[in-house]
Amino acid sequence: MTKFELVFITYPGMGHIVAMVEFAHHLINHDPRFSITILIITMPERMLVNTYIQSRAATSASANIRFVHLPTSETPKPDHGSQTPLCLISSLIEKHRPHVKQAITNLMATELDRRFVGLFIDMFCTSMVDVANELDIPCYLYFPSPTTFLGFMLHLPILDTQLTTELAELDTELVIPSFVNPIPPSVLPSIALKKDGYSCFLYHARRYLETKGVIINTFSELEPYALNSLSTSQMPPIYPIGPLLDPVGPAQWHPDQAHHVRIMKWLDDQPPSTVVFLCFGSIGSLSGSQVREIAFGLEQAGVRFLWALREPPKNQLALSNNFTNHEEVLPSGFLKGTAGIGLVCGFVSQVSILGHKAIGGFISHCGWNSILESLWHDVPIATWPIHAEQQLNAFELVKELGLAIEIRLDYREGSDLVLANEVERGIKSLMDCNNEVRTKVKEISMKSRMSMMENGSSYASTRALIQELVR
Repeated sequence: MTKFELVFITYPGMGHIVAMVEFAHHLINHDPRFSITILIITMPERMLVNTYIQSRAATSASANIRFVHLPTSETPKPDHGSQTPLCLISSLIEKHRPHVKQAITNLMATELDRRFVGLFIDMFCTSMVDVANELDIPCYLYFPSPTTFLGFMLHLPILDTQLTTELAELDTELVIPSFVNPIPPSVLPSIALKKDGYSCFLYHARRYLETKGVIINTFSELEPYALNSLSTSQMPPIYPIGPLLDPVGPAQWHPDQAHHVRIMKWLDDQPPSTVVFLCFGSIGSLSGSQVREIAFGLEQAGVRFLWALREPPKNQLALSNNFTNHEEVLPSGFLKGTAGIGLVCGFVSQVSILGHKAIGGFISHCGWNSILESLWHDVPIATWPIHAEQQLNAFELVKELGLAIEIRLDYREGSDLVLANEVERGIKSLMDCNNEVRTKVKEISMKSRMSMMENGSSYASTRALIQELVR
């Protein structure tokens, strides 16, 4: 039996790495002829990411997946205060090109019984296209964000020739082919509104077309319009193979297991579909004044809640941290006054919580992994974007798909506060058992599960990708 080797490399962010690891397991589950080597770019600033990798490396060896840590390179220092983390980390990834080439060369010299049939790169690892070309290995793009955002990225080079001003100064709506509706400038990614971030996006977007295929963590029933918009002769083949989720999440690897057990036990004591869950991602945090407005809104809404409240990252490249004492940031008496109906905690196993019967709604930063987890578990979202492409994701959910309640679509660092009455209104709308969004979410949840079954759309797309790889 011919054996096939794939090599993966990803951006060193939690959401990106988790998505890539799940993709690796997905391929091997479909075809055991594959072995996969995941090359790891280590960032000391991101200890939680490193903990995740150590845990998955220990549990993945039997599944023909191995993790290889590349030699470390110093993370570039910002030239100026406004330089985006994406640009800094893209520079770090580019510095790893010789390490990646050497690692693959070493693999090819030792794994003589295998055909090397693909280098899979993350959306921000496009400098590795050169390595694939030098080693004569087909290069594929793994895109862990929605198809709409891929369409935005692919449209940037065209947009760049049309703009007479910078995106940050734009005051008219944009027509992006992957969106049904015109895009207001207020929901464009913060990174794209900064000069260096825009240039970084543009560089990566141009290189997407140099790959042999694009794999997207989505499913055709969720984003039919956006996927159809990419069906052009210029595009490499598109493979929507999701939703790919980590079904257990940090519950299986986070060092503070007692914290997780306490949260799940609290949820066990709540009635079904009565708890609103607030969580803003691995780097998501809010100002002290915004935290207080949320607290007042929760009090006014009077609903049961679970709130993953974390302090801001220590620097541009770090992840959020747990507060040592939540009372320091919350209004006086809040914890005591809500003790009967609410729990404020730190880092959580989000997917485990979304799968719990007590959860009835999710106030989310709208990261794509979070959206897919929420839809899979039939939990409606209220949108509160913060970073990255989350504003566009929120816009897609609310305006394009009708799958979420709007608290804000355009929230970002420096935005006007979401006041307590807005929070209260959003929560009550989210938890209304008769709202139309809840019905639509239930329908798409069923479709998400069917897409992964034999003869489902994503199952068929995965089989088509495998046939392309092994032919």
